[in-house]
Amino acid sequence: MAQTEGNPEFFPSIADVVDKTDAGDEEDIGVRPLEEIESLCMQCGEQGVTRMMLTSIPFFREVIVMSFRCEHCGHSNNEIQSAGKIRPEGTMYTVKVLNRGDLDRQLIRSEACTINIPEFQLVLPPSRGQLTTVEGLLRDIVADLNVQQPLRRVQDENAYTKIQEIIDGLKEIIADDEEEDDEGKDKLEKRDLSKEDPVARTITITLDDPSGNSFLEFVGSMSDLKWNMRTYERSLEQNRQLGLAPPAEDKEENAVEQQSSGGLDEEVFEFPGVCSRCSRPLVTRMKKVSIPYFKDTLIMSTNCDDCGYRDNEIKSGAAISELGKRITLKVEDKDDLSRDILKSDTSGLSIPEIDLVLQPGTLGGRFTTLEGILDQVYEELTEKVFNTGDSGVADVDDKAGFQEFLRKLKQVKNAEIPFTLILDDPLANSYVQNLYAPDPDPNMEVVAYERTWQQNEDLGLNDINVDSYSGDDTKDGDMKAQRS
Repeated sequence: MAQTEGNPEFFPSIADVVDKTDAGDEEDIGVRPLEEIESLCMQCGEQGVTRMMLTSIPFFREVIVMSFRCEHCGHSNNEIQSAGKIRPEGTMYTVKVLNRGDLDRQLIRSEACTINIPEFQLVLPPSRGQLTTVEGLLRDIVADLNVQQPLRRVQDENAYTKIQEIIDGLKEIIADDEEEDDEGKDKLEKRDLSKEDPVARTITITLDDPSGNSFLEFVGSMSDLKWNMRTYERSLEQNRQLGLAPPAEDKEENAVEQQSSGGLDEEVFEFPGVCSRCSRPLVTRMKKVSIPYFKDTLIMSTNCDDCGYRDNEIKSGAAISELGKRITLKVEDKDDLSRDILKSDTSGLSIPEIDLVLQPGTLGGRFTTLEGILDQVYEELTEKVFNTGDSGVADVDDKAGFQEFLRKLKQVKNAEIPFTLILDDPLANSYVQNLYAPDPDPNMEVVAYERTWQQNEDLGLNDINVDSYSGDDTKDGDMKAQRS
């Protein structure tokens, strides 16, 4: 209720409105809590009066209560609207009506709220906003169902019987017996009923509001055993009903727009190929992924169902960068190990604390977490490089030194000691997640630098000519003409 506390003069509580009205002069327009506006009556076409009151409901929010009345035809109407924004989540209120005191609970129904009474298999679809009580809601239901009962009795007796059972059941709950001849006696009996008296039939009332602008009062505190509230995430259809998403008929039109603006990122492309191990046919899948605060990348995956060969690779989906990039990350705890990391095949990786240096091309392109890439380095060094075949370490001293190196690497990959990770990529296609994005990360330094001639030569960039194609073609044409 931050908005209410910040602007209490705009949305005073109902109690403050009453006190201000009692203390003021009825002829003084300035102290009136209502705003009166002339508006058209939709029944007779004459001018009626709409009264609006801005108020706040405790433990809920600010609302606008509106009431219309036409003095010409007697038509009246009232409505309530939320004065705040739509909540990010929907709300569902549930209350068990056990005694007559529960009938006095305040109920706010927004225009998007659905009401369900399972004991009668009764569901009320979204309708106009309403400020009432549980008893007032039940009386409105009885009145609405009674309107067409004489006609149903003639046209569809089966429907008439079922609806009449609902009407009779609701009348038992609110103790409304219209068949009493002695109205004075009936009113006396109602006056003797206590709030602690049980109702004739126990019912459950559920308010389901995707907009979160409905409310059902609790008694005492939110730990009321007969009251429950939960929030939920809205579905796509509910967002469409609230106007927060485009309607279903525009789906194809939006799909075309998304494709023209990058909607193809969600599509997975498949390319037939041949397995490099067993020469059997296989499929290579490729998907475009947009990494926040970085660039588009291509993820390719190859899987052979016959021999089990698997491979994956990461490629940049953007233009060649004019500058190289060096990323330095200081890892201090295990939280840093969960950072996403993209290591391209042109990037080198080093950890100075343990003298670990991986040249560009080692491990290929990888999109994983920091913990994942360190695990891959550890597995490569322990299983595939030094401990098998001719590449094994034969010298005893070299083995002891390498085992010490593996011990330090294990401490690093478990974040038992602080260390520094350096990614040096001449093409700037590598990435380490910034946990503070879009603000700078205090533990990470990103430096852009100009590539050397040798780096451009290794990447094959010195022989690429992307300028003056038309000019070169013209010169070549002129030379051929002169020779002829």
